Amino acid sequence: MKNKKVIVTGGAGFIGTNLVEKLVNDNEVLVIDNLHTGSNQNLKEFESENLKVVNDDAKSITKMDFDADVVFHLGFYSASPMYRSNPMLVSEVVAGMTAVLEYARERQAPVVFSSTSSIYNGVKPPHREDIIPEVTDLYTEGRIASERLGLLYQKLHGVNVAAMRFFSVYGYHEKAKDGYANLATQFLWAMKRDEAPVIYGDGEQRRDFIFAGDVADALIKASDVKGFEIFNVGYGKNYSLNELVEKLNRMLGKDIKPKYIPMPVKNYVMETLADTTKMRTKLGFTPKVSLDEGLQLINKYYR
Repeated sequence: MKNKKVIVTGGAGFIGTNLVEKLVNDNEVLVIDNLHTGSNQNLKEFESENLKVVNDDAKSITKMDFDADVVFHLGFYSASPMYRSNPMLVSEVVAGMTAVLEYARERQAPVVFSSTSSIYNGVKPPHREDIIPEVTDLYTEGRIASERLGLLYQKLHGVNVAAMRFFSVYGYHEKAKDGYANLATQFLWAMKRDEAPVIYGDGEQRRDFIFAGDVADALIKASDVKGFEIFNVGYGKNYSLNELVEKLNRMLGKDIKPKYIPMPVKNYVMETLADTTKMRTKLGFTPKVSLDEGLQLINKYYR
């Protein structure tokens, strides 16, 4: 993508920063971020005349004097525990999505937004985009509502919308997320300090890990999508948390045993595994970074 005016809500957050890094050299980028789990420090190394940062909620997008060619809406509250502690976040998600779609309607700008693989909770893997979701938790309901709003605005107003169902994303720029960071990154941080990673249950739950740089590339690719589409954004292979710990031990030259604790969460997602057929064929995108390669990259990054 080149020579575009781009808005990234949540652009000072983890995935948003990875996206801005790929956009800012060749495009004019406006970041809108309320810093709930983001940090302006994430964007310091990308400061340039191409980048403007507004610390506000995604709902403020309709007040921006900025005619974007593309909107990447990543400014969602991004973890189930946030919704368990504050159920009203569901209404915030719907309000933010509606504001983004209203902005896009007025300018006929495409919208690419972050949905979630948690929609597949309770559904047998591999997970395909055409499943009917179960009713499981507040976090998921906010994203399902956002997907339906995207489809509605496409039908009523012709807005092109791509819903990107992220699987287990890890990578650079996660520090500001702290306890909400991906398990691969949290386990790495702990084990580098010679601390035991904490695992719910027996560690046989499985995750489809995908590197944030690959996710950013998929988001950019999706900005050309016509109509309304849903895409899985995963690697297409999964690993148990026990296997993850084994990989980290081998890489770090350590032998740290996890600390297993009783499962504290009702409706916990036991397995994620993306069917990547639609991403590869219709979106024309294949992830490049395997989990082993990605762990090496973040080990070097988080010195």
